[in-house]
Amino acid sequence: MDATTQAFLAALIGAVVAGGAVLAWHVSDRQQHAVPAATDEPAVPAGVATVLSVLRSSAVVVDDSDTVLKASAPAYSMGLVRGQELVSSDLAALVQQVRRDGQIRETELVMARPGSPSRHVTARVAPLGARLVLALVEDRTRERRVEAVRRDFVANVSHELKTPVGAIRLLAEAVHDAAGDPEAVKRFSDRMLTESDRLTRLVQQVIELSRLQGDDPLEAPVPVAIDEVIRVAVDTSAIDAASKQITVVASGTRDLAVLGNEEQVTAAVANLVANAVSYSEPGSTVLVSTKVDDHHLSISVVDQGIGIPADEIDRIFERFYRVDPARHRSTGGTGLGLSIVKHVAASHGGDVHVWSVEGQGSTFTLTLPRYISVRESQEAGR
Repeated sequence: MDATTQAFLAALIGAVVAGGAVLAWHVSDRQQHAVPAATDEPAVPAGVATVLSVLRSSAVVVDDSDTVLKASAPAYSMGLVRGQELVSSDLAALVQQVRRDGQIRETELVMARPGSPSRHVTARVAPLGARLVLALVEDRTRERRVEAVRRDFVANVSHELKTPVGAIRLLAEAVHDAAGDPEAVKRFSDRMLTESDRLTRLVQQVIELSRLQGDDPLEAPVPVAIDEVIRVAVDTSAIDAASKQITVVASGTRDLAVLGNEEQVTAAVANLVANAVSYSEPGSTVLVSTKVDDHHLSISVVDQGIGIPADEIDRIFERFYRVDPARHRSTGGTGLGLSIVKHVAASHGGDVHVWSVEGQGSTFTLTLPRYISVRESQEAGR
């Protein structure tokens, strides 16, 4: 082998060795800078993530280090999650219990919120695979509030019914014992009629209020003539007003209408007029007036009665609340009339307000959306 060939082979071997070294360096560098596969961290399965995105419930997926990996939008809006942590310590403790034994758990929790009412929720927590835990939370605050209102309503109705029912029983016994005394029998029977009338009004108003509290939309609303509503309301209280020599005067804008339920609107106005007559002094005047703007009409009932103390005005629309409990039996009030007015106003998209000065009288104003006929609309567009 001549010297030229030996030199060529040496150069070739050197190039191969150098190339191998460079290749080895590149492989080593790639291995050192390569991102390790995330085999140690649990990932939320794609199917689960899709389901969570469409759930109406608040859903949270937590890993074995109590880090929130995935949460639905309702979970954030409810305040269950802050960053990647569960806000509720009770819910976090429940998640840890499920992780330890793998048993599905369901419980009710009360979540306190600074500056806001507490939330009542039901939480169902279950294992999701080997290392993940799924928590589904439903807000039951409104349901619990409704249940409490219904319990109070039933308790109040039961208490109110005991009074007239008990009175009727005692009067019946008195009539029986006084069978030989015609004057006593007449006196007791008149009282029985009064108590039975009061019981009838109470039952009717309980039924009406229960129906209004159902929050059902108005069925087939129709134009309701306010002139006729006021006429019926005044006529309903005419006998009571005459017995106390109270004058009921109707004035204001005429030919107004609202779109709604005529029976309900009439009941609301009749309750306002009846209250005004009941709590006004003999010989005084009750004024029923109407006025209108572009979109609303107002029905105001003004009396010269006992008035309402300032610290009680916010409570007068509560069921069975009476400003003067000592007088409710003489006035025959049930404490439900203003609650009915409030619910009728709400169901018709309106409102009711009161102005009152103790000892001077009160003004109740029922405001409802005005109904504008096609003819009025056309004339306004001209």
